[in-house]
Amino acid sequence: MIDKEKIEQAAALLLEGLGEDISREGLKETPRRIARMYEELFAGMSQSPREHLEKTFSAFGNGMVLEKDIVFYSICEHHMLPFYGKAHIAYLPDGKVVGLSKLARTVEVYARRLQIQERLTAQVADALMEYLQPKGVMVMLEAEHMCMTMRGVKKPGTQTVTLETRGAFTQEKGLQEEFWHMMGG
Repeated sequence: MIDKEKIEQAAALLLEGLGEDISREGLKETPRRIARMYEELFAGMSQSPREHLEKTFSAFGNGMVLEKDIVFYSICEHHMLPFYGKAHIAYLPDGKVVGLSKLARTVEVYARRLQIQERLTAQVADALMEYLQPKGVMVMLEAEHMCMTMRGVKKPGTQTVTLETRGAFTQEKGLQEEFWHMMGG
């Protein structure tokens, strides 16, 4: 899906557009390095969350499962600069659970695409609803966007928080309160 040759060509053009000499020692391999980097950063383009969420285990409890502080890195589609932060995922199992690492892997699938934080939050919530079929899901992302830190308004440390609820978390406000309590708030 990713065309490394085109990325190398584009990187070389960008460097030339910046006035650089792409034949100088420090830049000779830069287009190739950039192509490899983008292949890694956008690996989620060729992945589906299904591969991480399809294996489930029977669960007999009915309590909330919360995995918090899942670190993620993504690239904003507006400026192609990074944004990074933490994801917090809660779900109410309906007879089955997934391995905890699979929640983090699901975040990675969507974070490793050109993104906006709002869509990333919704995609994670929707994937969990589709593949786990829980009673409900709540996903919160907190992130710092480099487009606000190093350019434009230049406000380092600013956090953007997005929240999505599905199912029982939308209908039963007590579940949201339990989520906030478990988050330490």
